[in-house]
Amino acid sequence: MSTVLNDRIQAAVDHAASALFGGAVAYAVFALSGAVLLSAQASILAGGAGALSFLLCVRRLKALAAPKHAFASFEAPEFDQFEDEDELLLTEADKISDELVLTESDRLDTSEPLVLDDILAKIGPDSRVVRLFDRKSMPTPGQLQSRIDSHLCQGTAEIATPDASQALSDALAELRRSLR
Repeated sequence: MSTVLNDRIQAAVDHAASALFGGAVAYAVFALSGAVLLSAQASILAGGAGALSFLLCVRRLKALAAPKHAFASFEAPEFDQFEDEDELLLTEADKISDELVLTESDRLDTSEPLVLDDILAKIGPDSRVVRLFDRKSMPTPGQLQSRIDSHLCQGTAEIATPDASQALSDALAELRRSLR
């Protein structure tokens, strides 16, 4: 933002604040002198008090404004060149070849076949770990609705949930054994 625009904005804010203060003073003088003086006399007195307070406030805000600082011009210094320019350059030894080629040492031993075992096929049908993701063991929407309805009918009564921690521990142990 330019300094001229900044100064204009600051002056506008100062004048607006002074006008609000002058208006408040004029209203207070009119309200206090309205009972003693006539309406026209109170208006003139209030207008004069408001204008005087506006001028005094503007002058005081100008006096309180931050002083303008003159900054010295700054020129960027010249940088010295490096003495040893070879340190910053890449040599032919640093370049990577265009193509990445696998060597014989990178290849797997193809003499023995790669056997893929389906570990989940060996797990028993009563295993809870496998049944978590089995579509056949998922309840139908009707079964879910009946479970929800029975839960809502019971109200706030505590529902005894069976402790399945031992069954889960057994299923995890069976899964570990089958992975070995």
